[in-house]
Amino acid sequence: MKFFLDTAEVEEIRKAAEIGVIDGVTTNPSLIAKSGRVFSEVVKEIAGIVDGPISAEVTALDTAGMLEEAKPLVKIHKNITIKVPMTEAGIAACVALRRKGVHVNVTLVFSAEQALLAAKAGATFVSPFIGRLDDIGEDGMQVIAEIRTIYDHYDFDTQILAASIRSPLHVRKAALLGADVATMPPAVFHELFKHPLTDAGIKRFLDDWKNAKQ
Repeated sequence: MKFFLDTAEVEEIRKAAEIGVIDGVTTNPSLIAKSGRVFSEVVKEIAGIVDGPISAEVTALDTAGMLEEAKPLVKIHKNITIKVPMTEAGIAACVALRRKGVHVNVTLVFSAEQALLAAKAGATFVSPFIGRLDDIGEDGMQVIAEIRTIYDHYDFDTQILAASIRSPLHVRKAALLGADVATMPPAVFHELFKHPLTDAGIKRFLDDWKNAKQ
């Protein structure tokens, strides 16, 4: 499974990337706005830190507008992936962009049917939002499982990018179900390293070493 960070905070990305297991980054207009910086500058700086796909989202709601917004974004760096919404206009934009060789992430996906449409359009990634489905009483992981089954039946190349991840448990379950990528906030990424028995084991080792004859 690939690990992407879902943030636009450059220093957080830099800190996590230094560990060596981050494969990409997902951003959106809301995350960029929180950073208080110019969109293109943030994306370009991220591209200099992480050598992998970087999702940059368009804000237009019509196909022509999405394609126009995508033009300057793809010029920022070779790793830019254009993020489009799961709408008829978004899928049409996905088809057009893929024909030009541009990587596309279809976002705001909440059903296997939507994921099937994204794969038919040739999307590089499809982003089912696990946490938001859980929030309304649906089973986000069931959607991941359904998408995996459909994609495997037809040998689609589209990668399942588990999004709206809220906890390490979400990452574990998504991995068990065969999601290709998990994108997560930095806080969740750092939580993956933790377990109380690991902490207890380190403490015991240090205590034993301290008490051992030197």
